Amino acid sequence: MFPPLVLTGARSRTCLPVDAHYKVQAAEWEVELRMKEWWIQVGLIAVPLLAVYLHIPPPNLSPALYTWRSTGAFFTYQEQRIFYRDSWGAVGSSDVVILLHGFPTSSYDWYKVWEGLTQRFQRVIALDFIGFGFSDKPRFHRYSIFEQASIVEALVNHLGLIDQKVNLLSHDYGDTVAQELLYRYEHRRQGHINIGSLCLSNGGIFPETHHPRLIQKLLKDGGIFSPVLTRLMNFYFFSKGIGEVFGPYTQPSETEYWDMWTALRTNDGNLVVDSILQYINQRKKHRDRWVGALSNTSVPLHLIYGPLDPVNPHPEFLDQFKKHIPKSTFTVLDDHISHYPQLEDPTGFLNAYLNFINSF
Repeated sequence: MFPPLVLTGARSRTCLPVDAHYKVQAAEWEVELRMKEWWIQVGLIAVPLLAVYLHIPPPNLSPALYTWRSTGAFFTYQEQRIFYRDSWGAVGSSDVVILLHGFPTSSYDWYKVWEGLTQRFQRVIALDFIGFGFSDKPRFHRYSIFEQASIVEALVNHLGLIDQKVNLLSHDYGDTVAQELLYRYEHRRQGHINIGSLCLSNGGIFPETHHPRLIQKLLKDGGIFSPVLTRLMNFYFFSKGIGEVFGPYTQPSETEYWDMWTALRTNDGNLVVDSILQYINQRKKHRDRWVGALSNTSVPLHLIYGPLDPVNPHPEFLDQFKKHIPKSTFTVLDDHISHYPQLEDPTGFLNAYLNFINSF
């Protein structure tokens, strides 16, 4: 017989025979082995599920979104297909308006004011910028405000409007594209469009008063983690983030959230969001160029502003606007209107814009 063995550590100090000790140790090894097998089984189930999740196809288009796309068309810019809509409207008018949408949505942002605009303008035109909506969304592409402005110029040329005055109505990201177009117009750059007026709305035209959301900061500066974040993006996080920039009484419906998400997911748009977000850095780099274009222009300018906007907060943003662009007029909507005024208060937005257009 072997002498009793003293076990110490996590167990109480107990004298056990050697064969009993081995039985205890064997039982512990068996438990550890079962735990390892359990984690392996979990992994075998979870990994395929995660792979399926990360490659889940985009949702089907709603009837409204399907109609929006089917009544539009595409043109090609440097081998990329760009979606646009071109509606003929008011008889007897020769005025044209081009609508420039924001981030991260699409031309569908304008659907609530579209009919009202067609009653005033001969042609109402909107496009999905490259990387947005139904347009192509190339991976590993250097998205820039300059390219988006060139795409607008190419569309105007494609539609045979290069010599005609056009009115620009923009929102958010589209404001910055409009600023670059205005700069080119004022400097008579080759291929510039002939701008008759410009109306901005709730865009980060001043980097110093622009407050991007946390997810935008993470994606634009995330480095190697950005592609992971874009793949993990889902409807829940998207709708929660978008909802934060709408007013508490003007939240999108579930259907509207899904339409926004579907337009983003089309052509795997979620995978290029981090690349597009470099526009925030471009705004800082080219601030003098783009703010200067607004300050020095002779083109009629107007701003429609939702004052509850957390991205361009009141009164900080409006004070800067009045300071740097004193010749511009502006309309401040009701206190509960936030970052998407054309969706939150389409009637107020449309009335403000038509009052501006009819004032000159």
